[in-house]
Amino acid sequence: MAIHLKASHLGVAVLLLLFGGAIGAAGGGYLLSSGQNHSSLDSPVNTSPQSLTPVPVESNYRSALPLPLPRSAQDDQELNFIARAVQKIGPAVVRIDAERSASPQSGPMGDQPFFRRFFGEEVPANPDPREQGTGSGFILSPDGEVLTNAHVVEGASTVKVTLKDGSVLEGKVMGIDTMTDVAVVKIEAENLPVVEIGQSDRLQPGEWAIAIGNPLGLDNTVTVGIISALGRSSSEVGVPDKRVRFIQTDAAINPGNSGGPLLNAKGEVIGVNTAIRADAQGLGFAIPIQTAQNVAENLFTKGKMEHPYLGIHMVTLTPEMTKQLRASGELPAGVTADTGVLIVQVSQGSPAAQAGLAPGDIILEVGGMGVKTASDVQERVEVSQIGEPLAIAVKRGQKPQMIAVRPGPFPEDLGQ
Repeated sequence: MAIHLKASHLGVAVLLLLFGGAIGAAGGGYLLSSGQNHSSLDSPVNTSPQSLTPVPVESNYRSALPLPLPRSAQDDQELNFIARAVQKIGPAVVRIDAERSASPQSGPMGDQPFFRRFFGEEVPANPDPREQGTGSGFILSPDGEVLTNAHVVEGASTVKVTLKDGSVLEGKVMGIDTMTDVAVVKIEAENLPVVEIGQSDRLQPGEWAIAIGNPLGLDNTVTVGIISALGRSSSEVGVPDKRVRFIQTDAAINPGNSGGPLLNAKGEVIGVNTAIRADAQGLGFAIPIQTAQNVAENLFTKGKMEHPYLGIHMVTLTPEMTKQLRASGELPAGVTADTGVLIVQVSQGSPAAQAGLAPGDIILEVGGMGVKTASDVQERVEVSQIGEPLAIAVKRGQKPQMIAVRPGPFPEDLGQ
């Protein structure tokens, strides 16, 4: 009898395990479907009512979920540094849902090079004339100033900001700077939690990096890694039209993380997660917070960010580049050097043209500092003052010359 009872109990246990597995599979199916239905502004998808229909979940599955246990002060003290950082900053991280109109013939990413560079060229057609996507952001001030990425809200007709407590507020885009991929949004609220700003200019490779955001529509996701490199130029990252020296991290950053904060071990914001490369095998990039904060202040006060502009097209010379330019006939006459920063074209009527810079000039110094690459020149110009003389040392032929250029504001018709 005892043996028979044990066998019966074993059969019941097997049945319960099978039943539990079936419930778990149903729950997993719901989570996957939900994740697929969530759209990401980094990778917008069709948002027709049919595509947003939730998958039903059995009520017994919901009721079986355990309730979170109350935490004590001792529990909080035992948290590791990652959990403490998230606990500190998490309430100030928001989800941003933006909706914009789109051409029915265009893909959900449109023809924007930024999206195609990071998320591939195979973009499905979009039969719905609306695009809706999700990004991230974080709160800078108690009265509702929010920082995010420009590509998260650019062209949006409506913006919804969801706080961690579930409150949904209307957002107003106060300014966008596509050249740095920074944007600011205002929500009407008071006494909001805010982030603490760190020092991105003091970072060292190897330091901890913590990313918080809403990747793939999965709210309040935390990933961790290290700062794997600093000062990545926009050309290296693959977005040469940007004026940013990116932070590189191996903390997982996915579509939907854009606009969320990158934290240090103290829970201070050191960067704004902005992009991933589909071929990067786990590398992500963030805008240094000092750069983003400066742009945000200008956007809130002036509604725009003015970038200094010279009006030159330049390349970093190498022996191979010199050979290619000579073979294509693009190497200006008289250029014999195979290193340095070569001006290959000067825009008509630009500050550079007015000052006398010319194709074939090799730039040696900008603002009294030596430069070796086109990115070095761009960086020195970016910190110059519009309308103020900027000393540029060049070699023209075999003779060095010093030319004073007054940078102008970047022309709007060039499409920042």
